[in-house]
Amino acid sequence: MQIRDFTQSEADYLQAVCNFTADENTLFELRLKDIPLESCAEKMNRSIDSVKALSRRVNAKIQREI
Repeated sequence: MQIRDFTQSEADYLQAVCNFTADENTLFELRLKDIPLESCAEKMNRSIDSVKALSRRVNAKIQREI
């Protein structure tokens, strides 16, 4: 399942229980809007490698909760 596929209530739940860092939460919000990782990196003023690492952490936290 892609982050963009979560309903708003599912996204709210995950944000409440996953204990995302500020950067992880920003990435989660952008990915909910189906923004590609490359664009997320630009918007967050981070390298693509940093955003990919953030994405892996976000996905790992989500997997622990679902």
